[in-house]
Amino acid sequence: MYQYQVPFSQAVRMAFDSYCRFQGRSSRSEYWWWVLFVAILSFCIGIIEGILGFSMTAVQTTSGILSLVLFLPGLGLSVRRLHDIGKSGWWILLGFIPVVGAIILIIWFARNSEMTENRYGPVPNMAR
Repeated sequence: MYQYQVPFSQAVRMAFDSYCRFQGRSSRSEYWWWVLFVAILSFCIGIIEGILGFSMTAVQTTSGILSLVLFLPGLGLSVRRLHDIGKSGWWILLGFIPVVGAIILIIWFARNSEMTENRYGPVPNMAR
């Protein structure tokens, strides 16, 4: 079955545009492109810090700032992704259960979207 594919740059832009929005739905590609963006950004910042020889305090400060900037867009996107598969956003709290919670969330985030409107809104490509 066809799944709406969001390009990388559009997915990142959509996450920041919907910075603190916890209503609606987000497609699977939108979610996984965001995960890739965060991984690449973190890796690049780590490399730059290593090359420039930043102190541990500077590394921790940079990591803290990056986490603060990316936390709400990532949380909102995760909640909307859960909505896309018909789950309540409160299921994100499974992440607090070590290992098992993370595995369940990863499996859910990898699932196909519900291809019809659900109680959280229209199919993502229809809503944008």
